[in-house]
Amino acid sequence: MSRRKHSAKAGVIDVAPILIGIVPFGLVAGAAVIHAGMGVTEAMAMSLFVNAGASQIVATTIFDAGAPLWVALATALIVNARMFIYSTSIAPVFADTPAWLRPILGHMLVDQNYASTMTKGRLRDDIDAVPYYVGAWIALASVWQVSNLAGALLGPLVPPEWGLEFAVPLVFLAMLAPALKDRTSVGVAVVTAVAAAVLVPLLPLQLGLVAALLAGMGYGAWRDIVKDGDGK
Repeated sequence: MSRRKHSAKAGVIDVAPILIGIVPFGLVAGAAVIHAGMGVTEAMAMSLFVNAGASQIVATTIFDAGAPLWVALATALIVNARMFIYSTSIAPVFADTPAWLRPILGHMLVDQNYASTMTKGRLRDDIDAVPYYVGAWIALASVWQVSNLAGALLGPLVPPEWGLEFAVPLVFLAMLAPALKDRTSVGVAVVTAVAAAVLVPLLPLQLGLVAALLAGMGYGAWRDIVKDGDGK
């Protein structure tokens, strides 16, 4: 097996435990598009081109509640603002790729393959990070597309009391746990969680989420400065 195929396979293997959690997430996202009055074609187009589950759910839910289209789109962009942070931090991994390929790699950027690449793929000597990243995305996108289609077709038949929405935070928790390796990362998680719990209900247009991200980043930067000052 070539090094490229070996790297892509490693990406698939590392995100495999998360794939089961993608299924109910995709079901919810696909069903939300149909519930908002759109069709299966729109559901599949959103899952492919938006390529961001949380934004897709938020945008369709807000649109379904009667908000203007621009408000739904603006809110989705705010929810996805974290991708700016992701893309900035993962950019060095793509530094040696051709310029034409980088926008495509950017479109592939989702929470799961970002977390896997940054915490595992880029740190291994036996693989290349880019094919690892692409392999992880192909596995995630395949399950995402199929589960979105199933949600669009079957979602209206699922009783509301099943509460499949619980899968969304579980997917993010599954990604977070492996990254909590030291006191700083645990502190960042705690600060961000507390800030989100307090600020999200208080601020409009999901701005509390952005503020919580900034609070966590600020705490992490402060901890790094303190450690550097202590020579640790």
